[in-house]
Amino acid sequence: MWYEIVIQALWLVLPAYIANASALLVGGGIPIDFGKNWKDGKRIFGDGKTWRGLVSGAVVGMAGGFGLSIVAIYANNSEFAFLGLSDFGRYPLMIPVVGSICFGALFGDIIESFFKRRFGKKRGEDWIPFDQIDFILGALFFSFITSTILHLLGLTTFNWFLKSFTLWHILVLAILTPFFHLFSNYVNKKLRTRNTNK
Repeated sequence: MWYEIVIQALWLVLPAYIANASALLVGGGIPIDFGKNWKDGKRIFGDGKTWRGLVSGAVVGMAGGFGLSIVAIYANNSEFAFLGLSDFGRYPLMIPVVGSICFGALFGDIIESFFKRRFGKKRGEDWIPFDQIDFILGALFFSFITSTILHLLGLTTFNWFLKSFTLWHILVLAILTPFFHLFSNYVNKKLRTRNTNK
C-alpha cells in the first residue's frame, strides 16, 4: 500500500530530521569555519554552522535513531509488523548506520551552506530547492557509502541501504521533505511575528 511506503520512507530518515532540527535548536558558539573567509572573500560556511550544533545535533539524532530501532523491533513482532519499519540493522550495525544518517544530514547542510555563501545568499535567506533537500541528500549519500563499505569489508551480510531504500522511498522523500521544510519555516516566521507584536 502507498501509505506503507510513505511511513517507511519517513521512518528511515527520521534520525536525519531529528539531527537537523536539534542542530538548529541547540546550535551556537564557535563557527565550524572559525569565522574565516574563503579565497573569494566570503565566509566559508557562516555563523549558522557551529561545532556545538554539529556535535549535539548528531548525538540527539543518533539517540533518537537508537530509540526508533528498539521501537521497530517490538513493532515488527506485533500487529504493526505489516508496516515493515526498519530497525536500522539492529545492534551493532545500527551504530554506524544511524551515525551516517545523522552526520550525513548535518554535513549535507554544511556543504550546502558553502555553496550558498559562494552565490551570495545570506544566512536565513531561502535558496529553493537546495535549502529543502540538502540534509536528506547528505543522509542518503553518507548512509549509502557507509552501508556499502561495511558490506564490502564483510562486516555485514547485506547492504543495509540497498535493502531498506527503494526508488519509491527516495521519491517520497524528494516530494515530502521540501513541503515539510517550507511549512515549518512558515510556522516559525508566523510565531516570530506574533511574539514580536505582543
